[in-house]
Amino acid sequence: MIIEKSSEMFCSTKKEIRVHRKYQKDIWTVEVDRGQIEQVLLNLYVNAWQAMPGGGKLYIETENISLDKTPVQLDQSESEKYVRISIRDTGSGMDEATQQRLFDPFFTTKEMGRGTGLGLASVYGIIKNHSGFINVSSQKGEGATFSIYLPASEKEVIKEKRADTEMLEGKETVLLVDDEEMILDVGQEILKTLGYKVILAGSGKEAIEIVNKARDAVPSAPDLVILDMIMPDMEGGKVYDKLKEANPDIKVLLSSGYSIKGQASEIMERGCNGFIQKPFNINDLSQKIREILDN
Repeated sequence: MIIEKSSEMFCSTKKEIRVHRKYQKDIWTVEVDRGQIEQVLLNLYVNAWQAMPGGGKLYIETENISLDKTPVQLDQSESEKYVRISIRDTGSGMDEATQQRLFDPFFTTKEMGRGTGLGLASVYGIIKNHSGFINVSSQKGEGATFSIYLPASEKEVIKEKRADTEMLEGKETVLLVDDEEMILDVGQEILKTLGYKVILAGSGKEAIEIVNKARDAVPSAPDLVILDMIMPDMEGGKVYDKLKEANPDIKVLLSSGYSIKGQASEIMERGCNGFIQKPFNINDLSQKIREILDN
């Protein structure tokens, strides 16, 4: 079961959080892309964890829901039956204004202990692409509940929808550079799931320092840098140039919420190894990494 496996993987590294699971028996069948739904769940687990810095409880539930019995208004629904996945934390909670903007790209709630809106915008987009819905219920100081509604299928057996791209694993070391804490947290879990050793840098300056120090320490040097294009301390192009000065052989994968046009294409022309647009899913990222490291 995707939910059970993903929660066990994530929570095994977060001992300060007590996880309570409640799965309804005879849950209805849903058709999903495994990689994308794993990404959704991982984003929501990290979001809950960030809201509970001192530890807390995480409740994960699944339930069959009939449209005429749910209090939630599901606009433009094509199904009368849904499977609801609820993820509830005992963290800091959110006010109404924050809830209204939570799924907007680039909206951040860092000051409230939660991460980047880009991750949650990705969650919203993936669920919508599955013909589903997601909402949040919260009050300040009383935690938050994210509820995902996925349309039930008439098929008798749950079958994983074959991903467009195969998920490829590796054992190399990846340096992930991003100024958004949630991108670092989710990215680290994704990369670990793929088998990589992970080094994190919250700024361009920190990334340059890491590569400089690792230059003469081959076993600990990163094999690949995943570099955010837009950071407050130093723009991506300058960071890229400094990384290549420190290690001319280092491989760099640019990452941005914007398209490859503009600054990203200029850096690619200077010899950068690849580009991936955020939000990305685990399958696409795994393919892009292997494409770069295997060439």
